[in-house]
Amino acid sequence: MSGRLLVAITTFIIGTAFLNTGACLYGQEDHHEEHLQEGSVSHSHEGEESGSHDEEFNATEYILEHISDSHDWHILTKKDGHHVSVPLPVILYSKHSGFHLFLSSKIAHGHSHEGFQMGHGSVLVENKKGEEVEKSLKGKIIEVDAHGEMVEAGLPLDFSITKNVFMMLLSVIILLWVFLSLARSYRKMGISEPKGLAGFIEPVIVFIEEDVAIPNIGEEKYARFMPYLLTVFFFILINNLMGLIPFFPFGANVTGNIALTMVLALFTFFITQFSANKGHWQHIFATPGVPKPILLIMIPVEIIGLFTKPFALMIRLFANITAGHIIVLSLISMIFIFKSVFVAVPSVVMVLFMDCIELLVAFLQAYIFTLLSALFIGMAMPEHHHD
Repeated sequence: MSGRLLVAITTFIIGTAFLNTGACLYGQEDHHEEHLQEGSVSHSHEGEESGSHDEEFNATEYILEHISDSHDWHILTKKDGHHVSVPLPVILYSKHSGFHLFLSSKIAHGHSHEGFQMGHGSVLVENKKGEEVEKSLKGKIIEVDAHGEMVEAGLPLDFSITKNVFMMLLSVIILLWVFLSLARSYRKMGISEPKGLAGFIEPVIVFIEEDVAIPNIGEEKYARFMPYLLTVFFFILINNLMGLIPFFPFGANVTGNIALTMVLALFTFFITQFSANKGHWQHIFATPGVPKPILLIMIPVEIIGLFTKPFALMIRLFANITAGHIIVLSLISMIFIFKSVFVAVPSVVMVLFMDCIELLVAFLQAYIFTLLSALFIGMAMPEHHHD
């Protein structure tokens, strides 16, 4: 079993590395040719302008496009400039015209549909202080009038199935299928030696139970938190792994989205606070043995500590996953920046190395988030000590 697993992991790493490189190279080549077709209007007589029509490669824009969310799943751009993408459902609510449901292809490439289009550039909006601040419209759907001008309060409520949402739903379906299948097999076979997929998943579950939950929460209290800890571990893990596969329907930067990591961190925060016992709140507002004047300093510090814990969970997962994607894309971008085979070969080798690291990080970040969640829950339920 371990030998087959090692072969599978090695194949996954090598295949992912070359798919990452190939997909990005092909996508960037098509993107480059598209700009050449759009920009080739005239040439200078002196020859100095002959290279000016070569679209300057913008690594920052290229990387941000790949790690950001979107309303469709871009596959490739053909040489004739046509885009091949998978449209996703757009669900909007406008205070002017109510609910709207259509595919994102209706508003792709500058088109308008039912008074909506994809936003570009930025707009000045008034903040709570009455000051005008610039707000980017890139990647957002805006509501426009008959002349194509953005209407007042032209940002509708967007409930669309974006790329990240689609992959989250896919991960939920996969996890349900895997664990419901395992549950059925256990009911049929009873207690026996696990085989196949169960032989891989059962040791992970036992590890989370014996090395994460019990040491941090306690043997008497851990059982009721196991469903959450296992759910968050496998949810983060499968999205981390699917994010390394660079083709549809995978490759979305789900766990590198700070909105997702914030929600996961809030789950841990609320479970921690609602599970807290008297000793936890006593430690915050009336720490035993601390002089009362010192409590004036300690209480604000402890209250701030309640919120820094989930904040650390949120930032750690978001930053580590996003950084990995950025590094891989930066290594690929070097090929287009230097335009040399002497850079291309080392870049591909480094991408292979980074995919090995990314596979480790995928497991490590799922483990760390689960471990810290168990630790914070356990800290909120200290054992009662008699004075």
